[in-house]
Amino acid sequence: MTRVFKIACQEQLLPGETLRDKWEFARAAGYDAIELRGKGDFQFRDRLPELRKALADGVVMPTVCVDMLHFFGAFDDDLRRDAVEQMKSQLSVIAELGGLGAQTPASYGMFSRRLPPFEPPRTEEQDREVLLEGLAELGEHARAEGVTLFLEPLNRYEDHMVNRLEQAADLIRATGLDSVRIGIDSYHMNIEETGLAAAVLAAGPLIGHAQISDSNRFQPGAGHLDWPAWLGALSAIGYEGYLAVECRLTGDPAEAVRSIPPFVRRAAG
Repeated sequence: MTRVFKIACQEQLLPGETLRDKWEFARAAGYDAIELRGKGDFQFRDRLPELRKALADGVVMPTVCVDMLHFFGAFDDDLRRDAVEQMKSQLSVIAELGGLGAQTPASYGMFSRRLPPFEPPRTEEQDREVLLEGLAELGEHARAEGVTLFLEPLNRYEDHMVNRLEQAADLIRATGLDSVRIGIDSYHMNIEETGLAAAVLAAGPLIGHAQISDSNRFQPGAGHLDWPAWLGALSAIGYEGYLAVECRLTGDPAEAVRSIPPFVRRAAG
């Protein structure tokens, strides 16, 4: 039987001044939830009064995706420590809201082996040590809060450490924590995976969250990604989480956002 997917939209894509306004638009457009964005400097924690009010108004907010300048895989010790503390705070906030978890990459825009100078300042072994240390600390915090940390592989031009689902799966297995799972992103997978459906099937139960955009980073339906195959693989592994829209928009923004739920549901069969 074809799985009926729950679809969330990231808050910055939705029109409206308040989360309640955005939620009214989202529901009318066929969405099931709003994915929040978590900025650094503890700005997400500072939004708690707003988020509590939205929760009381019935806004469904299951996940947060980090929106920071540095991450737990940073080269600098102080930046890495700050990123870990920021992520702990975001995990605690989403837990207070009754949500599922927070998604983060290991790094973003910090280094790419595909661009000069090509060789990073740490060895692969040192990268792995740093990543496992961060995942262990964040995973333990997530477990204590009753939520999940979603590790997102990024494409080779945005991160040099975790690009494919198999790399994320290896790190997660090494932590031994059920509170750390893979947060997949169809756009990054389109660049990095040999076969998108095969990668989903191989990662299977380690997949905890999914973000969607098309092959060109625009809204689903605006590129050439094989959506029936990708969604079919998620259905085959029994994925029960949300599909969170994280994309740029082409055409009229409001109409583009409205087009996504019917497109995804048609593609899912």
